[in-house]
Parts: sequence; structure tokens; C-alpha cells
Amino acid sequence: MKMSNRQRQIAALLTNRPDGITVAEIAESVRVSARTVHRELQDIETALSGAGIALLRKSGSGLALDAEPEKLDAFRRTLKHADAAGLGHSAQERKVLTILRLIEESEPTKLFALAHELQAAIPTISHDLDEWESLLTGSGLALERRRGYGVELQGSERAIRRFIFRLARQFLDPADLFEPADDAGHSPIRDRLLEMIGLEGFFRVEKALWRLEEQHRTKLSEESYTLLVLRLAIALSRYLGGRIVDAMPAEPTPRDAERAQAYARFLDADLPERELAYAAHLLSGWDASEQVPVAEHFPQIEIVVELVAEVENLLGASLMRDRSLIEGLLHHMEPVLQRIREGQQIRNPLLLQIKRDYAELYEAVREAAARKLSGYELPEEEIGFLTMHFGAALERANLLTVPVRALLVCTSGIGSSKMLAVRITKELPQIELIGRVSWFEAVRTPPSDYDLIISTVDLPIKPERYIKLSPLLTAEETERLRKFVHNLAASPAVARDETSLAKPSAAPSELNAIARLAGLRDHALEAHALIERFDAISLTWPLGTEFETILHAICGYAFDIGALTDTAPVVDGLLERERHGSQLIPDTELALVHTRSDAVRFPLLLLFRLDHPVALSGGAGARQLLLMLAPIELSKSALAILSEISALLLLPETMALLEDGDTEQIRVFLAGELEHVIKSKMDWRV
Repeated sequence: MKMSNRQRQIAALLTNRPDGITVAEIAESVRVSARTVHRELQDIETALSGAGIALLRKSGSGLALDAEPEKLDAFRRTLKHADAAGLGHSAQERKVLTILRLIEESEPTKLFALAHELQAAIPTISHDLDEWESLLTGSGLALERRRGYGVELQGSERAIRRFIFRLARQFLDPADLFEPADDAGHSPIRDRLLEMIGLEGFFRVEKALWRLEEQHRTKLSEESYTLLVLRLAIALSRYLGGRIVDAMPAEPTPRDAERAQAYARFLDADLPERELAYAAHLLSGWDASEQVPVAEHFPQIEIVVELVAEVENLLGASLMRDRSLIEGLLHHMEPVLQRIREGQQIRNPLLLQIKRDYAELYEAVREAAARKLSGYELPEEEIGFLTMHFGAALERANLLTVPVRALLVCTSGIGSSKMLAVRITKELPQIELIGRVSWFEAVRTPPSDYDLIISTVDLPIKPERYIKLSPLLTAEETERLRKFVHNLAASPAVARDETSLAKPSAAPSELNAIARLAGLRDHALEAHALIERFDAISLTWPLGTEFETILHAICGYAFDIGALTDTAPVVDGLLERERHGSQLIPDTELALVHTRSDAVRFPLLLLFRLDHPVALSGGAGARQLLLMLAPIELSKSALAILSEISALLLLPETMALLEDGDTEQIRVFLAGELEHVIKSKMDWRV
């Protein structure tokens, strides 16, 4: 059978190490994800079997081959000859390239044209199309095939865009979109998909979303952000190619329409009405990211707390009160468990380095996960990412405050960027990391605003302006960075702009100080106002009172103190959130009921204690309701304070006070905790 270039690369690695090689090592060498390796192994195993070679999956050592030496040598020669001959597409490549060609065409395509382009027989292409007819079921797309007519993909433009998105998620890694790489081993499917998405348009969309994020003063999760950029980039590419989307079935809300208009303005594109409506539809999920961060992850709280406690026990370190660690794991754990439930694989290009440089920590995290996540089998790639979160937490306590300005660019995720930040600060205290930015922002930041850029990816700027490092900052890289800083200081070409330094108001250190004081003021005012409004109220209701009735009562109390302009939309929002899953905190009788609404005038936190438990979704009962309300438009400082309040619910002492403490005791406790957070979190690196 035919194998693709990448499949031949993987097969060569297997034959060169027949006694054992892990999927992670193969993925690192070929520069793809572990998921992609597993997918390619299906065809490779068939080819090996045809050559009399068995592929073994061995616990601990990964993959191995079982065959006579003569057969291994013969297969190696076959691979070598295939590389020299440049054989055509594999069966999977041919089938996917066929459908991609039909997506690109607006007219019927003749079978002989497809067969000629893909170097396959007409019956083979016809068989591929038979398979696609069944695979397209439920997608809104269908193949029109008639003798003398050819073949054409039919369906709405929205359905075609959804299908391109589905193929991109299946065959592209995030690194294909964000990180430049060489062409070795790339599949033609990847190349064709990137052409259809259009990387230039992808980065244009990304720039517009950055500006939109600033306007909305919130951040999407990394996964949601990537998927949104991908959907919008596909839409832009199709529109620029003359494919206008069909009319949406419903009008966008005023809020979504306004957001789409702003997106088009930032995109610098004159989008027609139907494209604006489609963009509004894609951007409508933005609001889901604007909820209080920790409160969104109650189903994972128990898992995260037990995992952190177990790692604490194994290492003898104090980690539970590190809120950055807890929040990072809460955001990270949900997609991890989802991937495991669905059998998805993920690429961790840093796995080998993590296992080498953080061997003890990696083993502790692996053992803790095995004990506390017994219902899940975490692959080593996932363990590696969890290890990075814990590694950042262990080093966080050793941060120093120092004066040299650098921008940090890291696309591998929050955990890896924090780890790199703390290691830089620990190893080279003369470097002050003044911001974590995207590569697009970094290359457009005036050189006078920084001394150097530290990046984990290649940047399209002069080499003397930046240094590329891995998130783990090895000893060799530390020495290279030290030399880079030394050479930078001695180079007149990269000296700071004298005119900007000559102005007292523009001095970077003073601007940083002013910004820190402003941030301190904003956070303190938000925390003080929230605590001053807090109250613990006891309510008496007949046994069996409906949850909705109690919500009307507690929202009526909020209305009476001037926090609401109307109770109905707030109650509706609280009920909608409860329908999506109980807000009861695991192993307690306290539920955090929260929402954001235009009917809320200012952030509010109230505790209601009931004499009888009220039934929530799933039949669970709550005796305490912690009501957390906020307006739709919310400042960064207010959102941060509400996030910290919800994070405090992870602490046993918080739960004990909410159960038995009076209003003043709870206020004092919250004030002390928030004071600590504000002081320690004013530096972005913490």
C-alpha cells in the first residue's frame, strides 16, 4: 500500500528503534501531535503487517516491532526507495484531497480530472466519493453525481464553512496555525487546508479580535479563542473568494450586532449585511466567557483540590493557597477530561524536556493523578501540561522585582508562559518582564518601550531585537540569554529612545509605577465597595418552597437596596444558569448563584441562609445561597475581585465562616484575603 511522507517518517523511526519508542518521541521528531501519530499508525500497521512485521504496544516503552531481522531490513529498503521515488498520496490523503477540491470548485468537476490530479484510477476516485456520500450525512451537504455532468458538492455556504472547520480541527494542529515550521513531513491535507483558511487572513482576524478583546475588557479561554479565530478566518477567506454566506435564520441581538460591527471595523473590511450577521452569530458565544471564572468550574473543583492536595503530600510543599495554580488548573482540567472521555489525543512538544528537567515533579503529578483521577487514564502528554502548572507554582514564591525591560511572547498557553516568566526572573534578576503580549503586538511595539523581546516562537523581525527560548529555559538557554542581554546593553543600535527618556512623564519606570498605583486603587475600591454591601441574611420558608420563589425573594432584597433596576431578567438569568448545571459546591450545602445582567447596577455579594434546604437541579439541596451579581459592562478590576471571591470558596475556612459566621466576621475575613491578593497580584508575573 502507499504511505504518505509523514507515514514513511514514522515507519522509519519505528524500524530504527524496533525495541521501543514512545508516541511522544515520534510526535516530537516528526513535529506533529500524539493524536496525529495515533491516526497515522492505522495505515502504518497495515503496511507493516503486509511485510511480515507486527506492531506491538508495550506498557512503559510505547511501541515496538516484532519481526525477523531480514524482514526489518527489507522494509527499511522499501521505505528508502519510496522516499527516493516520491510516491503519491495515501488512501486517506487522496480521499480528503478529493473533497477539498470539490469544496473549492463552484462548478461540477469531471471524474477523470480528479483522477488525473490525484494520480489514481477513476474507479478508485468513484469509491472514495461513495464513502463521502455516507460521511456527509447530517452535515447539510450532499454530492450531486451524474454521468456526463461530473460531481459537485451541494449545500449552503454556512454548511460548507462548518465542514471546512470540522476538517481543520481534525487534520491541523494549533502549531500549524500559530507557529512557522519547515516543510519536512507536512501532509498535503495540511497544506491545502491552510491555503483554504488563508494564514494572512487568519492573522488579520486575530489582530481584530485582540482589539475587540480590549474593548470588551475580557479574555477568551485559549481553546475558545483559537476556535473562534479559525471560524472567522474561514469566513473571511470564503467571502474574499466571492462566496457570500446565505441569510441567517434569525436576526442577531443588538449586542451581537454591535460586536460584529466593531469586529468589521477592526478588520478594516466592508462586510455585507449577511456576512455581518454571520460574524455576529460566531461572536455570540463571547458572553459565555464573561462569567466569573472560577464559578464556571464547580464540577472540576473537587478534582482539582484533591489533585493539588495529593501533590502537596508527595512533595511536602504548600500549594493549596496558590490561587493562580488553582484557577489555572480549573480552566485547564475541563478540556483535559473532555478529551479523555472522547478518546482525543493532544500534542505536547515539550514533553521530553519536561520529563528530563522536571523528573521528580512529573512523577509526583503522574502518581497524584493516578490516585485521585482513578476514573480517567491520563496520557503522558496531559501529565506534562499539568506538570507545567505545578512547576510554575513551585517557583512562584522566589520571584524578585528588578529593573531591565523585556516583553514576553509565548503561544504555548498560560501555564508555559508563567513558567518561563518565573524562571527568567529567578535566573536573571536584572530582567523586568513588563508585559506578556502576542507576537503581533510585540513586533508593532515601538522599540523605545522595551529593551528586548523574549519569545518562544520565531518572529518576523530582525534577530538582534529578540531571543527565542523554550518555556522551560534550560541551562544552555539561560547562558545564551545572559550573553544576549550583555551584548544588547553594549549595542548602540538598540539603545533606548533618548527623546522619550528625556520626558519625565514618559519614563517607563514612572509609567509602570503610575499604572500600578492606579490598579491598586481600582482593585481596592472595588473590594471595599463589595465588602461594605455584603450582608448575611436568614430566611424562613415553608418546607418544599420552589427555588424560583426563593430567587424572586432574594432578588427583591437586592432591588430594595438599589442594586437592581428590575428583578425579572436577573431571576431569569439565575434560573438559566441553574438549568445548565447545579451551582452547588461539592460536599457542601452552599450554592453560588450568579449572573450578569443589564438590570444590575453594581457588583453585589449577599449570603442567604435558609431554615430548610431548597432543591436544585439533580435533586441536591442547598441551605446557603451566595448571591453574586454584576452588570454586563464590568471593569477588569471588578471582574478580578469577583473572581477572587469565587476562588475563596475553595478554602475550608471560607466555607466554615459562610456556614456559621456572622456578617462582620465574614467581612473581616474577606477584607484580609482580598488585601493579600491585591498586594501580591499587582505584579502581572504572579
